[in-house]
Amino acid sequence: MRMAISMLLLLLVVYTAACALVFFRQRSMLYFPQAFEGGRVLDLGGGARVGATVDERPGPAAVIYFGGNAEAVGYSLPELQAVFPGQSLYLMHYRGYGATPGEPTEEGLSADALALYEYVRARHPQVTLVGRSLGSGVATRLASLRPADRLVLVTPYDSMGEVASHHFRWLPVRLLLRDRYDSAAYAPRINAPTTILAAERDEVIPRTSSEALYRSFRSGVATFHLVPGVGHNDISLRALKTD
Repeated sequence: MRMAISMLLLLLVVYTAACALVFFRQRSMLYFPQAFEGGRVLDLGGGARVGATVDERPGPAAVIYFGGNAEAVGYSLPELQAVFPGQSLYLMHYRGYGATPGEPTEEGLSADALALYEYVRARHPQVTLVGRSLGSGVATRLASLRPADRLVLVTPYDSMGEVASHHFRWLPVRLLLRDRYDSAAYAPRINAPTTILAAERDEVIPRTSSEALYRSFRSGVATFHLVPGVGHNDISLRALKTD
């Protein structure tokens, strides 16, 4: 009996330590800042300074792009130029990524996205929001707060809690998360026509999570496209050309 109790106590200590490790290191497990020599830091007023790779063109249409958690978004510029020809492009560098100062958090990224949106909307009356992977949560939250002409979500999720629970089934991650990115809660407030691109072989975001997000939108707002034969990291925005 003593041996059993001792083993149970040891397991409890180990489990508690694992929970504590995840809680205190979760942001280092979620964000992977990437170096990028291009881009610039935009002074947007009111103390807001947001890093971005910018390709400004004449005309009313612009795209704001929010990338993945380990993406140097500047390298996505050629793909975006091909998919959105002639439109101005603003690719946001998260805090701690590239030359952008600070540390990434959900609230910080949301504040920067909102400030960048106001900057872009003042110059371009037509704004498309594009979010990939982690950035789909940033774009979804922004689209629930401000009008957009279109919302494009690539390998999106319904909430970070659901994704984390898929990968760490033995931990109470929903209770431990600081940055929840609860896109499913924001989706019903969105009016912009929304395109969801999911990868058939996605090894990071479960398809069930992308499908749950799709069902969270009001009827007729979103369309769901499963791109065959691709995984999380090789799905291309060029799939929009065939939707």
